[in-house]
Amino acid sequence: MQPWSLVVPAKLLSRAKTRLAPLTARFGDDAPARHRELVLAMLADTVAAALASPAVAGVLVVTDDPGVGDLVRSLGARTVPDEPDRGLNPALAHGAAAARAAGARAVAAMSSDLPALRPAELTAALAAVAGRGFVADAEGTGTTLLCAATGGLDPRFGPGSAAAHAAGGAVPLDGDWPGLRRDVDTAADLAAAAALGVGPRTARLLAATPWSPG
Repeated sequence: MQPWSLVVPAKLLSRAKTRLAPLTARFGDDAPARHRELVLAMLADTVAAALASPAVAGVLVVTDDPGVGDLVRSLGARTVPDEPDRGLNPALAHGAAAARAAGARAVAAMSSDLPALRPAELTAALAAVAGRGFVADAEGTGTTLLCAATGGLDPRFGPGSAAAHAAGGAVPLDGDWPGLRRDVDTAADLAAAAALGVGPRTARLLAATPWSPG
């Protein structure tokens, strides 16, 4: 299997995962800090799982947040600033271009909020790619992984991205990869990820706080 360079977007922590705010709001004055902790824990587990895949040669995180940068670099990822600063898809295209400039041939973009991801799932999904492919989210309408073995990545993340990526010529990838499909936008998503079994940082955070995602 050819080595893959994986691009992961990470917003400024102050803007990340706003739909989880009702969950963390119960902490009152501590809510902003707890929200950041949750976002960072999910990101760390996602990046660590990706780096543990033998198919992944490196992870490149596109971010302007210093805290995010420090965290992912400590795990072994590289970072580039979000120089376009025009939203998710331009950031991913920028990251893919940076990866290719560094010598990568096969490039994939993956969501940053996959705390239940297993390295074997990512390895299997990348092995299934021939040309361009994508993995739909658990609901079947979004995208958690977009891959380009050669050529342009052409990211079309956002509402209805599964259909948009298919319309752009990417092939849906099918497999039993529940952790790869389970991104987390809401408290219900977090409960579903926890039921699958989240990574160590997210697990420790959930165990140490007086609330459950359900």
